[in-house]
Amino acid sequence: MAPLAALLLLLLAAAALAKPVEYHSFVATPLSPHPYTAPAAVDDEDVFGGSLAAAEDGAAAAVRFRVVHRDAFAVNTTAAELLKHRLRRDKRRAARISKDAAGGGAAANGTSRGSGGVAAPVVSGLAQGSGEYFTKIGVGTPATPALMVLDTGSDVVWLQCAPCRRCYDQSGPVFDPRRSSSYGAVDCAAPLCRRLDSGGCDLRRRACQYQVAYGDGSVTAGDFATETLTFAGGARVARVALGCGHDNEGLFVAAAGLLGLGRGSLSFPTQISRRYGRSFSYCLVDRTSSASSSSGNLAGGSRSSTVTFGPDAVGASASFTPMVRNPRMETFYYVQLVGISVGGARVPGVAESDLRLDPSTGRGGVIVDSGTSVTRLARPAYSALRDAFRGAAAGLKLSPGGFSLFDTCYDLGGRKVVKVPTVSMHFAGGAEAALPPENYLIPVDSKGTFCFAFAGTDGGVSIIGNIQQQGFRVVFDGDGQRVGFAPKGC
Repeated sequence: MAPLAALLLLLLAAAALAKPVEYHSFVATPLSPHPYTAPAAVDDEDVFGGSLAAAEDGAAAAVRFRVVHRDAFAVNTTAAELLKHRLRRDKRRAARISKDAAGGGAAANGTSRGSGGVAAPVVSGLAQGSGEYFTKIGVGTPATPALMVLDTGSDVVWLQCAPCRRCYDQSGPVFDPRRSSSYGAVDCAAPLCRRLDSGGCDLRRRACQYQVAYGDGSVTAGDFATETLTFAGGARVARVALGCGHDNEGLFVAAAGLLGLGRGSLSFPTQISRRYGRSFSYCLVDRTSSASSSSGNLAGGSRSSTVTFGPDAVGASASFTPMVRNPRMETFYYVQLVGISVGGARVPGVAESDLRLDPSTGRGGVIVDSGTSVTRLARPAYSALRDAFRGAAAGLKLSPGGFSLFDTCYDLGGRKVVKVPTVSMHFAGGAEAALPPENYLIPVDSKGTFCFAFAGTDGGVSIIGNIQQQGFRVVFDGDGQRVGFAPKGC
């Protein structure tokens, strides 16, 4: 009996020394069952943070603007319907990113084969092809207002232009380059034209041509040019290379075009780097804040989604991890995720080897993406994370059957406040993102069903989505080649 007694004593001692599970108190607020319609007469200056009239010198030290999620434009739609559409878009986008990351595809890098800064509010996009977040900028001289998608998974800046051979319906007037004194065509022999993967040429006009094709079949094509962009608050940026699309079709909805925020040579951050440096950051508020707001105030009071370019983008409170380069796909922002904790304890099955990029094939790795909603992890890592969360959340009632891409959901109907295990993401270099519970347990109906907002993928690349990013100021420090996360950054 002595060995058995000794073993029992060891087990009791280990249990006494075991770290208790860490929990958050989570306010369980179901989705509203009532249809939502965005206010019809919302002042753009309230929503987007100021007039688009250019400052006298246009020489702002930084660019800072608000952004808005696409759900803010909903018309007679319930929150559950918005979520269903969002998850459908998300599935398509994640599949496109996985394909492009592994194959060096043209869609992601934005072209077809054949001490200061700038800030603006962000709005989520209205379709898979048009992304999730929007901002309003001025294009040309005088400035024509244009609702633009912001996308870290694309490089080329483009918008619809008159005259249209084919144009989809957009919010506001279509930009007409013939009425702008600052519009400049790019010659076929110009270095800018050669930076397109395979820029075409209109030989009659000696005009550089561009085309961007997206994985969902959406396409934009037209003249490649330079133009002046004006941002809320008066910051003006001259000679931005962009596509002036006369032939556009697909799933673009409402937006006039796209502001590519990727790492490539034609992205907006790269183009403005001489003036503002290669750093920018964004902070995305809770995606349901505008659609569920009873007041309908899309400006969000003191909390609104914003983007900042320039030295002000790099906050002192962020913890940083090195950027990782994928030689087969220059657009995406890769980081090295080395582990995840649940309840304060590292999950043994979330192996760094399952999340590492293979530079020789372009497969694997983890990217931070503004346009994907749900974080997707390589299947073995996700399974380990899910099982650890289920074990630590054993006191919550599982809801059978799952929901859409979520396989772990809970019935919290009738409960106001519950305790949920903490979840933290750990990155190379010691950076950590300790997620608030709203970033990983989300309502999916009005009955009190909440789902664990992670998913598994067999597509090669893992993606940290915007649901997990909300509330953080996410810093893309191109000068320092690092990505940072600052909690409560909005």
